[in-house]
Amino acid sequence: MIPSDPIMLMSYLNTKLRDEYDSLEELCAALDVEREDIEQTLAAAGFCYDAARNKFC
Repeated sequence: MIPSDPIMLMSYLNTKLRDEYDSLEELCAALDVEREDIEQTLAAAGFCYDAARNKFC
């Protein structure tokens, strides 16, 4: 289960992206979560995914 708090979620995902996955698509497939849901949740908190850096900023 992934964190529901946006700040904790961003930290969790960035750690996974840094250590285990080469892209957000790969991470979402592995965790069986919808990319759109993740991006909407984090966008509401002011974060967006930077594919070139493979992290949320």
